[in-house]
Amino acid sequence: MKLHRPADARGQVRTDWLDSRHTFSFGHFHDPDWMGFGALRVINEDRVAPGAGFPTHGHANMEILSYVLDGALAHKDDSGGAGILQAGEVQWMGAGHGIEHSEFNASADAPVHFLQIWIQPDRVNLPPGHAQRAFDGQDRRGRWVTLVSPDGRDGSLAIRQQATLQGTWLAAGDRVEARLLADRRYWLQVARGAVDVDGQRLQAGDGLGWVDEATSLVLEGVDTDAADILLFTLPR
Repeated sequence: MKLHRPADARGQVRTDWLDSRHTFSFGHFHDPDWMGFGALRVINEDRVAPGAGFPTHGHANMEILSYVLDGALAHKDDSGGAGILQAGEVQWMGAGHGIEHSEFNASADAPVHFLQIWIQPDRVNLPPGHAQRAFDGQDRRGRWVTLVSPDGRDGSLAIRQQATLQGTWLAAGDRVEARLLADRRYWLQVARGAVDVDGQRLQAGDGLGWVDEATSLVLEGVDTDAADILLFTLPR
């Protein structure tokens, strides 16, 4: 089964400092048909005004990833984790048995544009944790790079779930393949740009999901500016 989640079907929250698009139900946006996708619970695309952000709030038993597309994002939590994420960096925060944290635009002049991703863990009530890593986009040009995995392989960030997140950049003339197995589920998210997936044109914010599929996909870049593509492999 293949699922399509167009960018313009996502939920939206707009305030004087935040423009947020929700792929799945979140906060005041509730869509019973899109409560998540297996262990993948949240993909929020956030644009935060200069100097603004999310004040201290709590989470528990959730693996939270932040991926900065443009700008800089400041983070601080009560486990001792703190820092600034620049464009291309991914942060993992394991909420574990409970964590308090805040996220703010690190710039007083420019907005920050990032994805916040929540994945349900396979182990609960563990100690909170935090890590971040920079991934050079050009290293992903025309090939898959593992950003997140259960064991931190190939320099990826380790999370508490049998799930991986891979990324690729595809400009016109670039082509990659992805093999899907029937005993896993998959979600593809276009973070930026446009791409053809088996001939289907996708734009920034679009998502595709596969369940009970055993097939191979061909992804091709279509523009001079490279598209930024994320592929989640998740438990069935």
